[in-house]
Amino acid sequence: MEDKIFIKLIEGELSLDECYQYVQDDSCGGLALFVGTVRNHTKGKEVLKLEFSAYEPMAIKEMNLIALKAIDMFKVEKIAIHHVVGNLGIGEVPVIIAVSSAHREAAFQACQFAIDTLKETVPIWKKEFFEDGDIWVNAHP
Repeated sequence: MEDKIFIKLIEGELSLDECYQYVQDDSCGGLALFVGTVRNHTKGKEVLKLEFSAYEPMAIKEMNLIALKAIDMFKVEKIAIHHVVGNLGIGEVPVIIAVSSAHREAAFQACQFAIDTLKETVPIWKKEFFEDGDIWVNAHP
């Protein structure tokens, strides 16, 4: 199963091409990609930057569990789940999820499942910085 999953949690820049190349497979007709980017506002306030931190051993374990569930639930051929820790500016990419499967519907469903579950269960926390201060969000496990 390890040859179907590519998990990465790093400080630095993520590569969309690396994720795409990993999941590309001749047996798959569906390939879905989710790229999360840092937007310049939230709840009516201008965002200056974000900071992501994680409990790395547990985060990697949880990301791997999400990948295993996606493979089982949606008949995924390959899945990459990559996330950044550290500071990111507007327009930068904190998360990429790439999925391949025989058919597009399964790829779309698995990709959505992966990002939704990651945001709910993986111990990665986000701090938003504004001109008048900062706030932690996504306070879960």
